Amino acid sequence: AGLHFDELNKLRVLEPEVAAQTAQLREECRAFVDKTAEFQKIVGSLIELVDQLAKAAENEKMKAIGARNLLKSIAKQREAQEQQLQALIAEKKMQLERYRVEYETLCKIEADQNEFIDQFIFQK
Repeated sequence: AGLHFDELNKLRVLEPEVAAQTAQLREECRAFVDKTAEFQKIVGSLIELVDQLAKAAENEKMKAIGARNLLKSIAKQREAQEQQLQALIAEKKMQLERYRVEYETLCKIEADQNEFIDQFIFQK
């Protein structure tokens, strides 16, 4: 009639073999759920680790970009400073040339005046 007695002489609806298989399946399911939970924990910690590494890599990337931009900025500043110095050198060269021409002119004037003084002294 579909009623069975177990080893403790309790009345059961399921056959003992089916009940044993059900109990075994229940234990296997528990083990599977436990393993799945453990797997989820491991995967969760792995994801956290990967996120931390990604953040660290992003920080290093930003530092590298900042350093590169600073280097470019310094190079541009040096280039501008070099141009300013080149302009100053050109200006000083022009000033030197003007002073040289003025010196030569003054030397010529001095020679002329000395000659005039000498002639004036000899005429007296």
